Amino acid sequence: MQTIKSLGILGGTFDPIHYGHMVAAECVRDAFHLDRIIFVPAAWPPHKDPEGVLDSRHRFNMVELAVGDSPNFEVSSMELDRQGLSYTVETVASCQQLYPAAEIYFILGTDALLLINTWKELERLSKLCHFILVTRPGYELNRNDQRFREIPDYLWEKTLILPIPGLYISSSEIRQRVTEGKTIKYLVPEMVEKYIVENNLYQDEEGIHV
Repeated sequence: MQTIKSLGILGGTFDPIHYGHMVAAECVRDAFHLDRIIFVPAAWPPHKDPEGVLDSRHRFNMVELAVGDSPNFEVSSMELDRQGLSYTVETVASCQQLYPAAEIYFILGTDALLLINTWKELERLSKLCHFILVTRPGYELNRNDQRFREIPDYLWEKTLILPIPGLYISSSEIRQRVTEGKTIKYLVPEMVEKYIVENNLYQDEEGIHV
């Protein structure tokens, strides 16, 4: 059995997972030579209205279908199995227990960085892992930008920045395309597209996201 010495964690609602998520994960894995990337679907994201998030079972199943063929990716149900809100610090601590020999890297985008100062036990989290911030090509991150003024120095010291190919895909756009009857081919893995269709996801009888 392979000893995991470097582990990336990509959390999110994955509502649904799409190729943008997977490209980000693969670019991080390749650039930092990580042994494994774990996708962790959130149960109840603190910053989102739970009424607007698809049932966790479907979201987990879609991630499982998306990453199933990759030897470097896996999906974990740890946040779904845990009761209550999904907090990154608890997820990283759980991964540390599961992989005690691993250096842990938490992957996030700029949108998440803008909210990170509201995350639970941020200072403790910064001691448990490194952060890899994925940015679109040509984006110059300026720490003096007023939007980042509340992010503490200790967090910047643990953050690595990686530009990745710009795939302008969003889960909200995919949901909207489904409700409008538009194609989502090549935006999500084929198995995920099939699952959405077979389970009639993101629409009710009137075509509204549920």
